[in-house]
Amino acid sequence: MSEIVFLLEERSAKVMLEGLLPRILPNTIKVRYIVFEGKQDLEKQLVRKLRGYLKSDVQFIILRDQDSGDCKDIKKNLYAKCLEAGKSETIIRIACRELESWYLADLEAVEKGMGLPGIASLQGKRLFRKPDSAMSPSIELKRLVPHYQKIDGSRRISPHLKVDNKRSLSFYHLIQAVKKLTV
Repeated sequence: MSEIVFLLEERSAKVMLEGLLPRILPNTIKVRYIVFEGKQDLEKQLVRKLRGYLKSDVQFIILRDQDSGDCKDIKKNLYAKCLEAGKSETIIRIACRELESWYLADLEAVEKGMGLPGIASLQGKRLFRKPDSAMSPSIELKRLVPHYQKIDGSRRISPHLKVDNKRSLSFYHLIQAVKKLTV
């Protein structure tokens, strides 16, 4: 496999991956991003985009927020679209609730990226120990960092995210899937 293509719900996910992946992937693997205008656009265009990608030696990874949906139903629906496109080997990863839960799982990265000393000391609080269970991680992050904006925040926080962090299992599963592709 010489190329990974990420199919992403939104631009902030691309920005986050751009800050994170250089620490995980060897530079021999090319990375491409296909960014959609939200989850409905991703689901509407997914089959066409997968079918239209004719290069061989490619691994596809879909990354989508769970939001208020059922994780298993979302994955099942996305997998059905992958089968329809003839791309059954596509990896599907769901950010539990929202991408921001991954940031809540690593408050040291938030502290460093956003330049707010002291935030990392909150990591022991219940919400930040298991942020995948937060109902609205973006609201929680905004409470901690009032000036947080999705794209700018992703750009500033992602280079500091610890790739071995297991507080957000959805983050951990994405990292493990990417690492497995490099073996």
